[in-house]
Amino acid sequence: MSIRVVLEQGQKSKKFVAFAVDWPGLSRGAKTAADAVQTLAAYCDRYRPVAVRAGLESAFGEAEPLEVVEERTGTGSTDFWGISFSPSSFEQEPMDAAELERKIIVLQACWAYFDAVGARVSPQMRRGPRGGGRDRDTIMSHTIRTESELFAKRVGIKMPERGALEPGALSPYRAAYLEAMRAYQRGEVKRVMRSWTLAFLVRHSGFHTMDHAWEMEDKDLS
Repeated sequence: MSIRVVLEQGQKSKKFVAFAVDWPGLSRGAKTAADAVQTLAAYCDRYRPVAVRAGLESAFGEAEPLEVVEERTGTGSTDFWGISFSPSSFEQEPMDAAELERKIIVLQACWAYFDAVGARVSPQMRRGPRGGGRDRDTIMSHTIRTESELFAKRVGIKMPERGALEPGALSPYRAAYLEAMRAYQRGEVKRVMRSWTLAFLVRHSGFHTMDHAWEMEDKDLS
């Protein structure tokens, strides 16, 4: 087995992204293709706790080495952010129900990891170029709001501003988000995504969650 990797370059080749097709959240960017793949490989150990939480530790442990299965050109945002913003050829519709359930389990593990990091890192974060002077609560708020108020719209979830941050609201929101994904997979959501696909939505939610979980770990002052 191997970890299937898609290598994506920006339209002007300023930045590259390497992401694991089968492991939502495992994605890294860099200024060169080689560095993107190398950075992704270096992050596999940091990602391993997600596979453990998902009950897929054995599958992840056996999936070595990285195998680039597709090279593609992304959007302009790839050049600007160093982030993949479009689905690969492996993430087109329709999405198999069993594959969706597996990726949902991994996404839930990403959420659990993010929550655990937020509970143990220092409230104040080390200052640096990324995110400026954002503290822990600001990073967590941004991560949850972006997903709940923007990403979740793709499958028909309409959350009020800061709605998922209300006391006791995060868990019900996440459950509703997953059910909406399942409904979309079954063809029950009338509004169909255009530039995004269900597989990309799961991957992007996992990436955004883990990217900021790792940011908090890297800026932890405790």
